[in-house]
Amino acid sequence: MGFTFTTMTLNLLLLMAMVATNILSLYHLSSTLQSPKSPKPPPPVPDQLLHQLHTIRATINHLTRIQNTNPNTKKSTIPSDLLLYSHLSPIASSCHNHPELLHKYMTYTPFSLCPSDSDLAESLILRGCHPLPRRRCFSRTPQKPPNSNALPQNPFPSSLPDATVIWDRYTCKSFDCLNRQNPNLGFQPSRDTNKFNSYKTDLDLPIQQLFQIAKSAKSVLRLGLDVGGGTGSFAATMKLRNVTVVTTTMNVAAPYSEAVALRGLVPLHVPLQQRLPLFDGVVDLVRCGHAVNRWIPVTAMEFLLFDVDRVLRGGGYLWVDHFFSKGVDLEKMPVALRMGNFT
Repeated sequence: MGFTFTTMTLNLLLLMAMVATNILSLYHLSSTLQSPKSPKPPPPVPDQLLHQLHTIRATINHLTRIQNTNPNTKKSTIPSDLLLYSHLSPIASSCHNHPELLHKYMTYTPFSLCPSDSDLAESLILRGCHPLPRRRCFSRTPQKPPNSNALPQNPFPSSLPDATVIWDRYTCKSFDCLNRQNPNLGFQPSRDTNKFNSYKTDLDLPIQQLFQIAKSAKSVLRLGLDVGGGTGSFAATMKLRNVTVVTTTMNVAAPYSEAVALRGLVPLHVPLQQRLPLFDGVVDLVRCGHAVNRWIPVTAMEFLLFDVDRVLRGGGYLWVDHFFSKGVDLEKMPVALRMGNFT
């Protein structure tokens, strides 16, 4: 009897030990499954990508709100191209601040003539929404394209042909009208023949002196960029000296880009806040005209000059032509302290 009791007790203890062991094994297994080794943290998402995703989401949410607030609005009122574009490529970072303008710009009939909305595109560009989304519509052109013989060969023609411009968005309907309003705008190129070839004030730098500076430094001027160059008179003057200069300009209240092109020059339709569409270190000269002055916010000015530094080659020249500013403002500009880094 005692032997039986002892055997039963031993068996019971063994059973309890086995159950306890299984319980501990099960607990260890469950804790291992619940708490695996933490993997290496993924690389951080770039801030620029997060900002672009936020832009796309904000634009689509705004368009959705427009649809939901009007029960009679059909789903097709949201331009499908805008939603498609948001998947193909990020919209410029400032576009989310003006979703109404962007929605209006992307409302058009595909495969037909584009709307007459160059003023709308200009408004978006000037607000930093650039590059604009691509559209599947055909660009408008003047009804009567001029004969090729009517296009000026001289970069300083006596007049510019009106037939090459769509005047719908402008108050004036001809270049003569623009010249009557302000003869100094540059729409009568023959007036600017000597603009960069002679002194008028002590601040002027004639082209001949610019070439003398380059020659004394054993440098060469072949390619240039004129920032805010209006109708392209500087580029036209340099063209006569076999120097290729492209001009950044905007069609603010007048067809500046068309005027540059009519002179046989290249207009870059870009605002001052946009990254210059040039490769790094490729131009010999960058000229900043009257468009680049203290009216530009300090941060934008700083980014602009750093981008100018990017496109200039080693030994290239930055020419800030007639920069005006109050002394107190100039002292507050941190970029002014680094102007010596430009050559």
